[in-house]
Amino acid sequence: MRVLKYRKTAKKRLHARHALNAKRMKLQVSKGDTVRVMRGEDRGREGKVLRVYLKSGRVLIEGVNMVKMHRKARTAEEQSGIREAPASIHSSNVMLLDPKSGEPTRTHARFDTDVSHVERRRTKERVSVKNGEPIPRVR
Repeated sequence: MRVLKYRKTAKKRLHARHALNAKRMKLQVSKGDTVRVMRGEDRGREGKVLRVYLKSGRVLIEGVNMVKMHRKARTAEEQSGIREAPASIHSSNVMLLDPKSGEPTRTHARFDTDVSHVERRRTKERVSVKNGEPIPRVR
């Protein structure tokens, strides 16, 4: 859509549109987490989160929601064909797995209690709702 330069409202519209496009969703899972699919065709399958799309609220999981992609040969030596790759699914359809029990769990945040007297900074950590144990972030 082209930008309207001659209207007084053009600046307002662009600003509002940009604010909507720049919004990021807050997700419960991050890259490297092990999750289980709770809804959809791949229900019950587990995998590692490969990528998180914050704008659309979707996640890419290893070995889940596999789709076939047709690829054309780009060079004379390369061979064209059909390959399989994972497609993203919405983050509301997956649950984080508890590292100790291996069961899906919800999470909440709390500040770490191990605070040294030298360093006054508290760190935020994810905590399993089922057993209250912290779930480390895989970076």
